[in-house]
Order: sequence, then C-alpha cells, then structure tokens
Amino acid sequence: MKTLAAGVEGSNPTLNIIIFAVFVAITLVIVFWASRNTKTASDYYAAGRAFTGPQNGIAISGDYLSAASFLGIAGAIAVNGYDGFLYSIGFLVAWLVALLLVAELLRNTGKFTMGDVLAFRMRQRPVRAAAAVSTLIVSIFYLLAQMTGAGGLVNLLLGVQGNVGQDIVIAVVGVIMVLYVLIGGMKGTTWVQIIKAALLIVGALAMTIWVLGKYGFNFSSLLQHAVDKAGGGAKGEALLGPGKQYGKTGTSKLDFLSLGIALVLGTAGLPHVLMRFYTVPTAKDARKSVVWAIVLIGVFYLFTLVLGYGAGALVGADTISKAPGTTNAAAPLLALELGGPVLLGFIAAVAFATILAVVAGLTITASASFAHDVYANVIKKGKVDSKNAEVRVARFTALVIGAIAIVGGILAKSQNVAFLVALAFAVAASANLPTLLYSLFWKRFNTRGALFSIYGGLVVTIVLIVFSPAVSGETTSMIKGADFAWFPLSNPGLVSIPVSFFLGWLGTVLSKETNDDKYAEMEVRSLTGAHAEKATVH
Repeated sequence: MKTLAAGVEGSNPTLNIIIFAVFVAITLVIVFWASRNTKTASDYYAAGRAFTGPQNGIAISGDYLSAASFLGIAGAIAVNGYDGFLYSIGFLVAWLVALLLVAELLRNTGKFTMGDVLAFRMRQRPVRAAAAVSTLIVSIFYLLAQMTGAGGLVNLLLGVQGNVGQDIVIAVVGVIMVLYVLIGGMKGTTWVQIIKAALLIVGALAMTIWVLGKYGFNFSSLLQHAVDKAGGGAKGEALLGPGKQYGKTGTSKLDFLSLGIALVLGTAGLPHVLMRFYTVPTAKDARKSVVWAIVLIGVFYLFTLVLGYGAGALVGADTISKAPGTTNAAAPLLALELGGPVLLGFIAAVAFATILAVVAGLTITASASFAHDVYANVIKKGKVDSKNAEVRVARFTALVIGAIAIVGGILAKSQNVAFLVALAFAVAASANLPTLLYSLFWKRFNTRGALFSIYGGLVVTIVLIVFSPAVSGETTSMIKGADFAWFPLSNPGLVSIPVSFFLGWLGTVLSKETNDDKYAEMEVRSLTGAHAEKATVH
C-alpha cells in the first residue's frame, strides 16, 4: 500500500508539473485563438452567443464540476459512504430547478447579467447595484474557496513544501486565470471549460472502469470489499446506509436538511452559472444546454460513487482520513494505487485544470457584473462613451478581482474551505434566487421588494454563518478555540432562504410602486423569446 508523507509518496512531482504545464500551454494557445474576434461587449461577456446547446452544456458541466465535486465527493463517499453520496444527489437535483424555473426564462429576458433580468421592470440603478453587490460577494467567496483549494492540492499532489511554495502556486493559478479572462473573454473561458470537462469525465471514466475491473465488474463485490476494509461488522456496514455522518442527532438532521436546501436552490442563483445561459443564440439552446449539463453531471456523479467506494476498498478510510487534505486525498490516492505516478500526474493536472476553469468563469462573471451593471448602467446611466469602454472596464475589473483572489487565497489557505463554499451557495440561494423567481413570476413585485430580498438575504445569511458552528465552537470550525456560535446550524439555508422570500414579499407590499405594463412585456418575452436581444432597457 502506497502512503502519504509530505506529499503523495511514490508520486513524481516533476511529472505532475510537466503534465499541468502542457495543459496550460495548450489552453493558452486556444485562448489566444478564441480572442481574435473578441471586440464588442457581446463577444466579451457572452462569446458572441456563438456556442451551440451541446457545447454550452459541456462548458456548464466544466464550470460546475469544481475540485469539490471531483475530490471532495469521492472522499466523502470513501469515508462516510451513503451520506457522502447525498452531496452528489443534491448537486444534481439542483439542475432540475435551473432547467424548469430559470434557464429559458433568463435567456429570453436578460442580455449579459442577472442584473438585466431584475432591472427589466424596476428602477434601474438601485436594483442593478444590489445585483452587482450580491454577484461580487458570491463570486469572491467562491473564488477564495477555489484558490484555497489550490494551495492545499499543491502540498498533496506536487510535493511543494512550506507556506512560500503554496503562496507562489496560488499566485501562479491567479495569474493564469486572469490571462484566460483578459485575453479570451467568455469565448476563451468557455473553451477552457469544455476541455477541462472532457478531461475530467474521461479521467473519471477510466478510473471507474479500472476499479470495477478489479472486482469483476461486480458493484456488490466492490461494496463488500469497502465494508471489509472499514472493519466489517456494524462499523463497515454503516457505509451502506444513512446516518454515518448525518442523522445522529436532531440538530445534525436539520443541518443536513439545511445544507440540502442550500445546494438544491443555490445552483439556480449562482451568477457564474446563470451567465452561461447568455452564450447561446436562443432560449431553446439554453434549455438544451442544461439538459446536456444534467446528463454529463449525472453520469460524472455516478462515477464518483464507484470512485468513492473504490478508494474505501483499495486505500481505506483510515488512511484517507490521516492524509494531508483528509478526504480530498481519496481520488489522488486511488489514482496512485491503480496506475502509479503517471495516472496520479494526470489526475493532478485534471484537478488543477478544474480549479483554473472554475476561477476563470467566476472572474469573468464578477467583472462583467461590475462593468455592465455598475459602470455602464449605474455610473454612466446607460450612456457609455464608446462601444469598447465597457469591455476595458471589465478587463480592468478582472485584474482587480484576480489580485483580490490571489491575496485572499494566500490569507485564507489555512481556513475551512467548506465554510467559504457554504457561504457562496447560501448567499446565492437566499439573495439571488428569491429575487429572480419573484421578478419572473410575481406581477406585484417591485423595486423595494427586490432590494429587501437581496440586501436582507445577504445580511441574514452572513450573520447566521458568522455565528454558526462553521466559524466557532467546534473542532472543525474556522476559528479554533473560540465559541460565539448561538445559531446551531452550520449552513443557514433552512432559515435564510424563507426569510429572504418573506423580505421580498414584505418590501413589495410596503411599497405602492406598480409595473403592470412592464411585467406583461417581460412575461411575453420570457415565455416566447420575442425581442430577446433587446431585452435590456436603459
């Protein structure tokens, strides 16, 4: 059995770095190629709406399947069995919400950002400013989580030692990310995500077949070996049923319910996911791209079931739990056990490609929201000096966000990554989704309701997380040795999402503002796609 020392013993860090460098070089060439026609705001933000439904679906899966999906879920299944797989189910079911309630309507009504939809029938400046604030907060926290994950993966996969080494790699990831966005815009970023999705799914498929082959392609035999490796008896059998991680107490059951609600509803409010619906020419293509994404993501999560139990059977939950990165080490250790340093090198490259693709998507979303919503429509009131001025502001914003991500990733590299991801999903589910649904489906909804919902959702979510066990009071908390947690749930979704819906209703009924004519126009556009290209008004 190969084990872990400072990094992965038996791995070849030089080989890992070479494979990763080849990937970066190839994708940078593609980004330069894609940038030739990136001139207008539509080119930069929405790739000229030139991608087909299937292409965009592959890119969405590449954007959505982050390092947490690849490394985290496989590790969670290896250690916690059935309860770990519930993450996969939550992430996948979330796309049904996006397909049925958001994708087609959003593509018909908006132009580049979530702010376009919210401001369609309301007062432009305050609503766009609120949408931009929410987008930037969600994107930056998600960015910090990915950058922090990059630092941890360095130690695990490349054998880089010490704080300085991890800081350098975080900075390198940030610089490459900014290059993708500055040079290629959405078109270049989309191609990076397509390549990364293909690599990730092919790599996971190969490992899945390899693992099943070791047990005669008998999944029951694989499960039995995982149970035996975990100690057999009741301890081992706990991997096959619910309750190993959640369900031991009433609070843990509520915590799981809260996390599940945040995951299922948060996806349809994630700005970098929503922005992908604008890169296709029609709403039909937007719907088709989500169907493709659901199929690819669903197949991938089935792979994680085999990989997770395979890691449990071949490596062992105890070895994984004691490894640097704990559960995140499951997939790399399984790769090393199956194919030695070469397969591990490929998995290392895929893991870093995953981080690069996700952070590039987040960066372009955040920069687009600031340039389009704040600069063009709040500061300039829709009267931009030249057609390229907005793109220049977006590129400058990408530089600033890249710098924030690098500094934040370095400062937060020892923090709890799950805390940052939970905050991003909880904010998206609490501040963005209620406002979007009210805008699309409630005729009475108005500007005050939108502001109450967005800002109220932001404040409630952040306050509840700050005073939750995710931050203090437990051994796994972000701040060790402190205890100011009066809110019992690690994820606030169970409380913050209903509160945000309530605040949206309250703000609406407290205001006399009506917009019946604009709602009628929005309803026609959202359902038919009529004049979708002109959906944004100034």
